[in-house]
Amino acid sequence: MSEPFEALPFRSLPRQPRRPHDFLSLPTREVDVPVGAETVRMRYRETGEGPALTLVHGLMTSGYSFRYVVTPLAEAGYRVLIPDLPGAGESGALRGPHSAPRLAEALASFLDATNARGERVIGNSMGGYVCMRLALDDPEAMSRLVNVHSPVKPIPRLRALHLALKPALVRSALSKVVALSPERWVHRNVHYRDETLKSREEARIYAAPLKTSRGRRAFASWLGDGLDPADLERFVRDLEGCPRFPVPLQLIYARTDPMVPPEMGHVLHRLVPEAELVWLDESSHFAHVDTPEAFLGAALPFLAA
Repeated sequence: MSEPFEALPFRSLPRQPRRPHDFLSLPTREVDVPVGAETVRMRYRETGEGPALTLVHGLMTSGYSFRYVVTPLAEAGYRVLIPDLPGAGESGALRGPHSAPRLAEALASFLDATNARGERVIGNSMGGYVCMRLALDDPEAMSRLVNVHSPVKPIPRLRALHLALKPALVRSALSKVVALSPERWVHRNVHYRDETLKSREEARIYAAPLKTSRGRRAFASWLGDGLDPADLERFVRDLEGCPRFPVPLQLIYARTDPMVPPEMGHVLHRLVPEAELVWLDESSHFAHVDTPEAFLGAALPFLAA
């Protein structure tokens, strides 16, 4: 293993991940979901039997990010659904902005369409933020929520990113940069504590939507609109005005991470003091990739409670 978070050259990536998984063997399904006045097609994979458990990925990734925990979750007695959110993975993109409230609306429609409404949900990173937004807007959408290292408030770099991506010309320039080598872009911008977990397979899957102009526009919207400081500020106000979070909530944060500052775990726990806060050592923003055993050790008892 290299030093923590030490990026490896793209040319050194193995074709297949060194840790095997069976995610790509799971059947792919599709469902059309309404989001406001438009409809978007969402792709998802499903495995297992029992109460539904939906896994919601974050920025720059897709349902593939849960590849190491899907089978153990299914073996624990859950019907596991792993969607690609609009504008990511193999799902279609929205015509309008990919803001957190609109992605939450898409997730709600997905839960309805797959008979997973009112059941358990796990969200990672921006996916965790989207899930918490949905729980605040529609408390009946889920029964329990595990939030893995999500952003909380608009820190300075998020404000700067939002301002930088406001002009259409900047988004167009970003699209051109990403189009030069989508796989290398993914490799540079997804960070694991153990970077040897990366592979050409992962880069190819995460880069797939970035190979089309529509996919790159959706990615720019995720960056600029999904982390809109105004939406994050409203999220914080809503949590401050909520006597108790609508559903049982577990927060899983790593003590080190270059993407979302770990102190966001403390910030969110102060806003939702009744939540269960779990800290993982030698893990990352993607605890379900870096330390799947520790992640499952924390999440499974909470999900079963």
